[in-house]
Amino acid sequence: MATLTAPPASRSLAIAHARTLRPIADVATELGLRPDEFHACGRHVAKVHLDVRDRVARRPRARYIDVTAITPTPLGEGKTVTAIGLGQALRCAGHATVTCLREPSLGPVFGIKGGGTGGGYAQLVPMEDINLHFTGDIHAVGAAHNLLAAMIDNHLHFGNPLDIDPGTVQWRRVLDISDRVLRHIVIGLGVALDGPRRETAFDITVASEVMAILGLATDLADLRARLGRIVIGETTSGRPVTAEEIGCAGAMAVLLRDALEPNLVQNLEGGPALVHTGPFGNIAHGNSSVVADQIALGLADYVVTESGFAADLGAEKFMDIKCRVSGLEPDCAVLVASVRALKAHSGRFAIAPGKPLDPALMREDLESLALGMGNLVKHVENLKIFGVPVVVAVNAFETDTEREHACVCEQAMRAGADAAVTHNAMAWGGPGAAALATAVVEACERPHQFRFLYPLEASIGEKIATVATRIYGADGVDFSATALRQMETYAELGFNQLPVCIAKTHLSLSDNPALKGRPTGFRLSVGEIRLSAGAGFLVPVCGGISTMPGLPRVPAATCIDIDAAGHVVGLF
Repeated sequence: MATLTAPPASRSLAIAHARTLRPIADVATELGLRPDEFHACGRHVAKVHLDVRDRVARRPRARYIDVTAITPTPLGEGKTVTAIGLGQALRCAGHATVTCLREPSLGPVFGIKGGGTGGGYAQLVPMEDINLHFTGDIHAVGAAHNLLAAMIDNHLHFGNPLDIDPGTVQWRRVLDISDRVLRHIVIGLGVALDGPRRETAFDITVASEVMAILGLATDLADLRARLGRIVIGETTSGRPVTAEEIGCAGAMAVLLRDALEPNLVQNLEGGPALVHTGPFGNIAHGNSSVVADQIALGLADYVVTESGFAADLGAEKFMDIKCRVSGLEPDCAVLVASVRALKAHSGRFAIAPGKPLDPALMREDLESLALGMGNLVKHVENLKIFGVPVVVAVNAFETDTEREHACVCEQAMRAGADAAVTHNAMAWGGPGAAALATAVVEACERPHQFRFLYPLEASIGEKIATVATRIYGADGVDFSATALRQMETYAELGFNQLPVCIAKTHLSLSDNPALKGRPTGFRLSVGEIRLSAGAGFLVPVCGGISTMPGLPRVPAATCIDIDAAGHVVGLF
């Protein structure tokens, strides 16, 4: 088919550098911010003060759009590109639009995924600043989290007056780098003065409950209260011990005070974007902050946000966790798919990160496409459960054919989508997503009735089973003895009315990454259930999912460098 060739990932940084960026004050003015409602962090980044939310609270609320995707493959479906391109296209059409995205973690940047600012002509800029440290929010999360860890061990060292059972301490340390050797460690191996010896572990920072709290807190007082409710372990009599009792919550709030303010940047076409907080979608709630969305919804006509990984993960958590906290309801969901990813879900192709693709993936293959289409159909069905209009966005590649695109769009409509269109935002920017913007505007006007997947009054097991059977397609759930015991304990302690934030592989609708397409005949295995009392949810951990990723055989970090002029190269 006739499409403009999309720029390869290696060119995305060059494209970003070729653009002359608007001063951030100009972007803030377009957004409707007053000079005293933001402060610049350099020429092209700013922190937005939370006070602006109160000023715009009475304005008509913008249309609220959540961008999600089919089950990911190593090929990448272009979800972030689509979210940014849609925002650019809506702005091109004359609509005041804000894109709200998560902050990229250094783990994927230096690992296998690369940066998280889009690509080609659908990017957020300055891309290297956003991908590398940014305004330090993630580091602030790590500092606050590790301060609590240090104070717990300090408490144990100096006599343990709260009578904490060291074997129940569940508060690990965090690091924003993927490092598999830190998944299981022993601390306190020195002399007695070096502290108590015990087994523990590291998680990646974006999996921290502190990150989840930052993303869900509605103001500084709420942040402070949530930090105080963090449960770090139990006493020898079985009573939960909180960060408040350790005496650390106040200092943690101080470290996070500035990090609670959303970060203002721009897309390649100069439109405003808020980038804030970065929880992963497979091991956390996978969405950008509530406060960024609330501010944007009071300033714009359309707000485009993105949920991590596929609709069974980030989008489900957007609906059942984030929307419960914010009180907001989406007007439309955009489901991103690609032809080659759907072919991969046929199970006919061996795809490994960093290795050459099977040439057959680049040829028209309607049979393989049809075999993988069940994944798209299931995700459309899942989103319709929540009562929102669904627009399927087929992210175009130059190797696609018109017949393949027609096949995807036809199947999407049969599955219940309200619209299905192709776009080429990576190659054309906003104009390449014009048809998608039109479809989204029309979908937002459709009458609909948003609904949650489950009531909070249901038991913990019932909520997990509802997600497993209705969203994943499982036949049921198998709970380990540990998980069963934990559910009883949490119910006795009054935590049974919290929503569930299931941690599982992002590579399959099931908890087995090898099961592609639309798997059937499986059961979800829950090994343990972690309590995130501060964030306000329970985390069932399924299928051996790790909260500390490892680096690939050839990390992306090997390609990143600085040239003679001091410019970043190799970032994608």
